[in-house]
Amino acid sequence: MNYAPEIIERSHTDRGDIQLQKRENHFEIIYNGTFLMATYNGESERLLVSSALRKCPYPRKVLIGGLGVGFSLEEALSDSRVEQVDVVEIEEAIIRWNRKHLAPYSGHALDDPRTNVIHTDLVKWMNETDASYDAVCLDIDNGPDWTVSASNTGLYSEQGIKAAIRLLRPHGAVSYWSAGASPEFAEYLKRFFHGVEALQIPQQRGEPDYVYLASSPKSIH
Repeated sequence: MNYAPEIIERSHTDRGDIQLQKRENHFEIIYNGTFLMATYNGESERLLVSSALRKCPYPRKVLIGGLGVGFSLEEALSDSRVEQVDVVEIEEAIIRWNRKHLAPYSGHALDDPRTNVIHTDLVKWMNETDASYDAVCLDIDNGPDWTVSASNTGLYSEQGIKAAIRLLRPHGAVSYWSAGASPEFAEYLKRFFHGVEALQIPQQRGEPDYVYLASSPKSIH
């Protein structure tokens, strides 16, 4: 039985409306009327991070694009080799909800001293920062073929991919989360990386989630 959700909070931003709602014992985040994420299934969000960390011999510093409900951050912090995790999140409401309502679902990951939250637009920030990372894990929308916010499409463009590569330390890896299969994006990544993997995560209902893992970048100009 699908119970009607209880609306906890709505927030209006320059990009549209974002809503936190509770359904039975779990929370859901709705963005411009479209389901974005929830606390009842974090397997693919965790794989986004764990797959990238497995590619890195020394994953000391990690970038996570998109805080979500905190599953990706918690996964990064669970690796004892990780010394710092920068999380870039554009929505102040999502950061606030993670400190309050969602904190128990991520093991209070925002309170970990290794966590550094950067409240800004990821795509713009990636093109401006001089930071470097062993693993870059990107999950700010529903994937390359279904972006809820039009401004996020740049993440999957040539400029966005090259920006991710510039952030990488030697032997690093980039991972992208997607709410569905995108073989075209996987092929596109092969223009920029020697190693590209498509990892499928079956879901109880609907299409599988995917993680696209890219490593060994080619020379970029």
